[in-house]
Amino acid sequence: MDYKNAGVDIEAGYKSVELMKKHVQQTMRPEVLTNLGGFSGAFSMEKFKNMEKPVLVSGTDGVGTKLKLAFLLDKHNTIGIDCVAMCVNDIACAGGEPLFFLDYIACGKNYPEKIAEIVSGVAEGCMQSSAALIGGETAEMPGFYPEDEYDLAGFAVGVVDEKDIITGADLKGGDVLIGIASSGVHSNGFSLVRKIFKMDKETLHTYHEELGKTLGEALLEPTRIYVKALRSIKEAGVRILACSHITGGGFYENVPRMLPEGIHAVIEKNSYEVPAIFKMMAREGQVEEQMMYNTYNMGIGMALGVNPADVDKTMEAIRAAGETAYVIGRTEDGEKGVTLC
Repeated sequence: MDYKNAGVDIEAGYKSVELMKKHVQQTMRPEVLTNLGGFSGAFSMEKFKNMEKPVLVSGTDGVGTKLKLAFLLDKHNTIGIDCVAMCVNDIACAGGEPLFFLDYIACGKNYPEKIAEIVSGVAEGCMQSSAALIGGETAEMPGFYPEDEYDLAGFAVGVVDEKDIITGADLKGGDVLIGIASSGVHSNGFSLVRKIFKMDKETLHTYHEELGKTLGEALLEPTRIYVKALRSIKEAGVRILACSHITGGGFYENVPRMLPEGIHAVIEKNSYEVPAIFKMMAREGQVEEQMMYNTYNMGIGMALGVNPADVDKTMEAIRAAGETAYVIGRTEDGEKGVTLC
């Protein structure tokens, strides 16, 4: 008896590392001091010593049951983007610049080509956010996961000068709320998605005119990464007063998280076009509108609060970063919370 007969193939692990190296190398930044394969990743902070009060910000998350669709469709090269996005968007939401990312893949059986495909998506997400992929772990766990399944999670670290942290404390009544468009369902609410639609290949491979693609393609669309858009706003000289990453819990849970006490957010539902995938989900699953807005981003992946005088500059900066933006509402004095009208 040996480790391989017990279900863990060490040689497959070595091959996985070799196959992923080309993807990891594309994410490198000058501050990275270590190579892939070591016991830890080292990142120099020398570049940031000119900040008045540098603060490290971090985020960790996984992809959740969206992975089930990747398994069914045998498509693994974009799910890593979701993993990175869920972490770096939270960092950017606080005003931080993502610096580096580490991933964790746990699988029932290590298929090196599949692992490398997953990591190629992680690397793409890192490149979109200018974060270095400085390490990770692939754990082969036979008997814990089915052979053809895996879990994926990650951890990111960023930096921000203390004076530039976005807290929402200065948001006041009369400020303007701007939404940046999402790419679709992103990485939240897939337990409900899997109840609405039959999770089989025939259903997922069916083309829908209203979507302009197959259902599977629409649902697997990677989570949008907003790092460049928020950086563009900052470089335009605009101070973002408040910021909310619209993830699980939708508008009702996430928008209040950026509000100080005594400020109420009012969002106009007709201020932008809700993407077709959400309309289809509501119709096919007979999901009430309130529940849709309490579960999904409904087409807005990031919400910002800015001074009215900065609206035009903010919108221009978001468009310059290649994103779509809408003025979606306003703030008022009142009980902390959100009203959708």
